[in-house]
Amino acid sequence: MTFLDAAAWRGKVYSGGWVSAQGEAAVTEPATGSELGRTGIAGPGDVAAAVGRAAAAQAAWAATPYTQRAAILRRAGEIWLANAAEIEDWSVREGGKIPPAAQFETHVATEEIFEAATLPNRPTGEIIPSEQPRLSYVERVPVGVVGVIAPFNFPQILAIRSVAPALALGNAVVLKPDPRTAVCGGVVLARVFEEAGLPEGLLHVLPGGVDAGEALITEPAARVISFTGSTAAGRRVGELAARHLKRAHLELGGNSALIVLDDADLGAAASAGAWGSFLHQGQICMTTGRHLVHEAIYDDYVSALAEKAAHLPVGDPAAGPVALGPVIDEQQRDKIHAMVTGSVSAGARLAAGGTYEGLFYRPTVLAEIAPSMPAYADEVFGPVAPVLRFSTADEAAKLAADSEYGLSLGILTRDVMRGLDLARRIPTGIVHINDQTVDDAPNAPFGGVLASGTGARFGGTANLEAFTDTRWVTVRGDITPYPF
Repeated sequence: MTFLDAAAWRGKVYSGGWVSAQGEAAVTEPATGSELGRTGIAGPGDVAAAVGRAAAAQAAWAATPYTQRAAILRRAGEIWLANAAEIEDWSVREGGKIPPAAQFETHVATEEIFEAATLPNRPTGEIIPSEQPRLSYVERVPVGVVGVIAPFNFPQILAIRSVAPALALGNAVVLKPDPRTAVCGGVVLARVFEEAGLPEGLLHVLPGGVDAGEALITEPAARVISFTGSTAAGRRVGELAARHLKRAHLELGGNSALIVLDDADLGAAASAGAWGSFLHQGQICMTTGRHLVHEAIYDDYVSALAEKAAHLPVGDPAAGPVALGPVIDEQQRDKIHAMVTGSVSAGARLAAGGTYEGLFYRPTVLAEIAPSMPAYADEVFGPVAPVLRFSTADEAAKLAADSEYGLSLGILTRDVMRGLDLARRIPTGIVHINDQTVDDAPNAPFGGVLASGTGARFGGTANLEAFTDTRWVTVRGDITPYPF
């Protein structure tokens, strides 16, 4: 039996064991349209039952010695690594990733687990002064049940970076992965923690649609919701969570700018720009969505970027070496194409790409773009690089900041201090000087501002704050005397 044996989870979800779900759906390979298996699809009833079991199991887990919780997390990371090849094969086939991207995702996911395994060892409170004769301290306590809703694009990372720290800190978790990547973002986690010896009832993995997501948000016992997805969906999640008086950590969309100053190395800049826009078919929240290039090198940059786009091979990543695989489905492909053709109709010049076969969309470069055009103004979530010229640093700062999003920013220049000065004028949660916009690290705070989310909530201290509640405690030797 293989680690991810499709027969074991056919028509089932994981809820303290593999159980039949209210529905069933095909797991499809986007590159070929082939069916890879069939997974259970959870409905509201499945979610309610899972949250109830999670709440019942959580108290004992929170009371488990921190060394045992840490050991289970470390064991989970080792199991993930031991089965990396099989997991990566599923990432290629189910998620459409090229093998290097699949390997990157597995590496980051395991590092997220190992980083989370350090959380149980960390201080959980502090002593604070008191004017009365008593001990006064603040402690961090588990919230109880954490609901995690994760997307399709990097399903392992975007699920595990909430699931692992939440479990490490003494919570139970109900995870709703995107049904399009139910294996990579769901079955993988269930199997890993099942093998690692996580006590029954603490992790529930229920692929499902909007109804399942809403049920998870509204379940009273799910006290914190960790959501990663589009800004439009995130607004609905935040509104619903607020009505139920629960915390929602929202990591949302982006339209990140890469600023190429006039002193940047042109060849290196074009390479960085191509990677930032075309990696995983542009289906990354941090994707370089806007290339802002100084007018002195604009034409040469467009030519170099278009040349790279024209020669990048696109095809089935399971069949041979390619640079780009398929986008996730027809709906996403049609959205991408509509934004490209709409921008060309509005006056943009198609310097490369703009065509597709099936779900394989060619890497696309749009020159002479304007801020009002759809492929520049909105998040494309596809392999599209709009390039806009600027003449001064002030203009570059204004253009980069003129967006509803604020996730990531890249600045390419030989003058590092000039780049840092420019970055301070542009509101984003992440800044990379002399790198493109796509990067992640398990020990770094991650999150955006403005319409890109509610701020950093991953990595170290951010995880501690995200998945615990703060409680003030005082202790006296005798009952406090009062005049009544």
